[in-house]
Amino acid sequence: MEYLNLKALTASVVYSLLGIVILVVSFYLFNKLTPGTLRREIIEEHNTALAIMSAAFMLAVALIISAAIHG
Repeated sequence: MEYLNLKALTASVVYSLLGIVILVVSFYLFNKLTPGTLRREIIEEHNTALAIMSAAFMLAVALIISAAIHG
């Protein structure tokens, strides 16, 4: 039963949800601070550079959040 530690499992789920919420909020702020709408630029205008930049932003924030959670 060492592998099924309820306290560790609960902490992992809570930190994961917290990380997802922080990532969504930061991406929403990123979308509001950039000129135009990301959705229109990426989907309708086929702006590949903006899609890559958005993905890099999400990965960077995710790495920062995971490093903060794991210490």
